[in-house]
Amino acid sequence: MTILLALYRRPDGGDEALAEFERRYAAEHLPLVAGTPGLRSTEVRRVTEALGGETDLVLVTTMRFDDRASLDAGLASDAMRAAGRNLREIAPGLATLLVLEDADDLSA
Repeated sequence: MTILLALYRRPDGGDEALAEFERRYAAEHLPLVAGTPGLRSTEVRRVTEALGGETDLVLVTTMRFDDRASLDAGLASDAMRAAGRNLREIAPGLATLLVLEDADDLSA
């Protein structure tokens, strides 16, 4: 399993800006992502607390693919390119994208 993890920071502008970001994320961005070939599932969660400190993170999205080749094909697709353009519009500079691979050798 390969995961594309998206971390979203709080936009400037207070609660109103955050509400607008979340509205556009749900209405515009997620439908574009849903059309990505090879995407097995998408899960979106709000960040409610950072234990032991502060955080400016507000949303975390997990997109699951079978393997790295599936992720790479998805990233090269028209759907994901459209999602990327949309994200740059609705959340400029707010996203960090990470690729996660299983670490069976480190698991208990």
